[in-house]
Amino acid sequence: MRWTSIPRLPAAALAFLAAGAVAPLVVSADPWRNRIWFVGLVLTGIPVAWRTFAGLLRGEFAADVVAMLAIAGSILLGQPLAGLVVVLMQTGGEALDAYAVARASSAVKSLEADAPRTAHRVVKGQVHDIEATEIAPGDELLVRPGELVPCDGTVVGGSSHVDTSRLTGEPIPVRAATGTSLLSGSVNQEGALTLRAVRTSQDSQYARIVDLVRTAQASKSPLQRTADKWAVWFTPLTLGACLMAWLVSHDWTRVLAVLVVATPCPLILAAPVAIIGGINRAARRSIIVRNGGALEALASVNSAVFDKTGTLTVGKPRVHQVVTDDGTSDVTMLEVAAAVEQGSGHLLARVIVAEAESRGATMMIATELVETPGRGVTGMVNGRYVAVGSPDFVRERVPSLAARLAALEVGVSGLRAYVATDGSHGGVENGFVPAVARIEFADELRDDLAPMFAELAALGISDAYLYSGDKAENVAKIAREVGISQYEGDLTAEAKVARVAALEARGRRVVMVGDGTNDAPSLTTATVGIALAGHGGGVVAEAADVVLLIDDPRRVPEAVRIGRRSLMIAKQSIGVGLGLSLVGMGFAAAGMLTPIAGALIQEAIDVAVILNALRAAGAGLTANGARN
Repeated sequence: MRWTSIPRLPAAALAFLAAGAVAPLVVSADPWRNRIWFVGLVLTGIPVAWRTFAGLLRGEFAADVVAMLAIAGSILLGQPLAGLVVVLMQTGGEALDAYAVARASSAVKSLEADAPRTAHRVVKGQVHDIEATEIAPGDELLVRPGELVPCDGTVVGGSSHVDTSRLTGEPIPVRAATGTSLLSGSVNQEGALTLRAVRTSQDSQYARIVDLVRTAQASKSPLQRTADKWAVWFTPLTLGACLMAWLVSHDWTRVLAVLVVATPCPLILAAPVAIIGGINRAARRSIIVRNGGALEALASVNSAVFDKTGTLTVGKPRVHQVVTDDGTSDVTMLEVAAAVEQGSGHLLARVIVAEAESRGATMMIATELVETPGRGVTGMVNGRYVAVGSPDFVRERVPSLAARLAALEVGVSGLRAYVATDGSHGGVENGFVPAVARIEFADELRDDLAPMFAELAALGISDAYLYSGDKAENVAKIAREVGISQYEGDLTAEAKVARVAALEARGRRVVMVGDGTNDAPSLTTATVGIALAGHGGGVVAEAADVVLLIDDPRRVPEAVRIGRRSLMIAKQSIGVGLGLSLVGMGFAAAGMLTPIAGALIQEAIDVAVILNALRAAGAGLTANGARN
C-alpha cells in the first residue's frame, strides 16, 4: 500500500496531532508543539496536495482543490494545527467514505463470499471433484446434503428438501425430486441429489444476481450526476467567498478560515453512499435494483400497471370445480380421472392428480392406458372404462354418453377437461353406472393482495391498471376480485406497450409489474419495470429495472418505499450538509470563525453527512409504522 493510500495518512495526521497536544507535558518550550504539528502538516499534507495537483494536470478539476489551497495556506500562514485538521478531515473523510461504501455494499460481498466454488461431477459412476467454473451444460453433478447447488440445473435422481432462502427470501424449504429445477446457490438439506446442469456456473441466476448488484452499485443515479455537476461549481463559489473576505478585511487568516470550513463532502459523498445503501437494503430483501437510476425512479412513480397471469395470479392452473350431471361426488370422478392421468406428463394431468390427492381420494391403478398427445388418455380402472381429455376426444371414446357430454358443454368457456366412465364399454356389463363430469381449471388469485393495494394507495399510487393478454372475461373477474376498476384483456404485447406509453404521455410515472416474456416490452416502456423472477426467466429479467427474486408482487410497495427513503436521505444529506457549510463559510468570511474552529466544524459536517447517508442501508418504516 502506498504512502498516499487512505488508512496511513489519517492515522499519521492523528498521531502528529496527538503528539503536539502532549508535547508541553514533556518539553517545556511551547514552540515544540507547533514544530511537531508543522512537520506533520508537511509530511501528510504534501501527498494530499500533490494528488490533487496531479489531477489538475490531467484535466480533472476536482472539489479537492479547496483542501489543497487550505493546506498550502496553513503552511504559508503558520497555522499548522488548522492545516493538520484539514488533512485529517480530507483523508479521514475518504476513509470514512470507503467504510460507508463497503458497509453499504455488504450485500454483494456476502453474495460473492457465498458463491458455489466446487462441484462433484459424475462420469460413468465415478465422482470427480471439480471447480464450479469447469461445469458444462449437460454435466451430471452430485449434490450432497448440506452442500450448495453449484449451478442451475434439473434434478435427475434422488429427493430432498432445498433451502432457497438466500435467493428468494422464503424461509420454508422446497421439495426437490426428479424433474425439479434448482437454482445455483440453493442449499441441499437432506438426501443426495443428482443434478443435470443446464447452465455454467458463470451463467447461473446466482451469478447474474451478483453481477446485477455489482453493476447497480457502480452506476450513478441522476441525483448523483447532478450533485457532481454542482460540486464542480463549489470551488469557484469558495474562491469567491475567499475573495470577498480578503476585500473586506485584507486578512489572510479570514481567507484561510473560509477555505478550511468549506466542504464539498455533502455533494460528493452523500448521494452515492445513500444510493448504494438503498440498493444494498433492497438486495437484502430479495429486491434486485439494476442501477441507481432505477432506485431513484422508484421514488417518483404514481401509477401502477399489473399483468394478470403469474403476477396477480399464481400462474399455474388448479382445479376450480368438478361439475357432474347426476350428483356423482367430485371425489369419485377425480379418483377415476387421476387413475388414468397418473402416467401422463401433461400439465393438466398433474393438476388433476394433485387435486385428487389433496382431497384424500383413493389412488387407484389403471391398466390398458392409451394416451393421445394433446387430446386425452383412456384406461381401465377396476373394470371400468375411463376417458379423460377434450370434449371431442371423450365423445369419440365413449359415444354412448355423447348427449350428456354435450349438455355439460353448454354455455361453458375457459380451460376445462371432461371425464366419462362407461361400465358397458366393449359389450361387457360391469354393473357400473355410467357417469360424466366437467373439470374446470382456473389460474388462482394470489393470497392477500388487498394489503398490497392498500400500501400502494398509502404511498400515493392509487391509480392502478390491469392489462393482460388473457380473455376479457377472465381479466374482468380478477380485476373485480382485487378492486381494480381500470382493466383490459385480449391485449397483444404491442397493445400493452401502447397502453403504458399512453399513460407516460399523460405525465404519469408508471411502475409496470409483470412476469412473462410478453411483458418484457412493457417493462422497458414504463418508468420502472419490475419483474417477478419466478416465471419469466432471463428475457423478462433483462428487460426489467427491478427483479423480485421472491415470487411475490407484494414486495412492490417495499421497493417503492426503499427508493423513496434512499432519495429522501440523499437529498437531506446534501441539503443540510451544504447549507451548514455555506453558513460556516459566511461566519468565517465575517471573521467569526478561526481557521482551527472552521476545520473542526468542517470535520463534524463531513462525519454527520456520511453517517446520515448510511441510514439508507438500514431498515425503514412501512406504511403502517412497522419496520421492514
